[in-house]
Amino acid sequence: MSTPITTITCPQCGFTRRVPTERLPQGAARATCPRCHENFTWPGTNTERGVQNSAEPPSSQEIRKGVDYAHHQASIQKAGFWLRTLAALIDTFLISLTQGILGGLLDLSVHALIVDSPDRVLNMFIFGMFNFALWQTYKVFFTGYCGQTPGKMALRIKVVKTDFADIGFLRAFWREVVGKFLAALFFGLGFLLVAIDPEKQGLHDRMAATYVVKL
Repeated sequence: MSTPITTITCPQCGFTRRVPTERLPQGAARATCPRCHENFTWPGTNTERGVQNSAEPPSSQEIRKGVDYAHHQASIQKAGFWLRTLAALIDTFLISLTQGILGGLLDLSVHALIVDSPDRVLNMFIFGMFNFALWQTYKVFFTGYCGQTPGKMALRIKVVKTDFADIGFLRAFWREVVGKFLAALFFGLGFLLVAIDPEKQGLHDRMAATYVVKL
């Protein structure tokens, strides 16, 4: 006689796993999805959403998919605070070098277009906006394009979604511009979360649902 099997499905991302019914609690219980890490309530019956009882054993394809994902998740290491800080320092050096070169060309262009001596305050505003736009474009472009700024490439770490897929430009903008702005408030406490969070996520990672993983 085959062992009764219960299929539990995460209502958030649809990830399913088949478990022998005898190993499950009789009453309602809390479960955590291994893919999206969302918590949901398993009602302990086959009448609620997300739960099905079946006497058929899982197919070899379903077993292989579950094992491959579990192995993939277990094999991935998340980058810690100091490794990410070093990558940020490399990026800061590279963008500062780029800003210096392009800023010099911009300064020459401003003086060539304005015959009279340009206003100092206006000059500072122009350079400030230029440097800000260049820095944000640098972060969003590289992170959205391949998940790695040059600093992260050098240290072989990458930004991914919590399901380990690529994040894309929209999520990169939300993480790098909005998320990091909020993380920098209150003396950068949002960034320091990386050092104490079990998943090594800062505030910007939590907002964008991302990890920084080692390659």
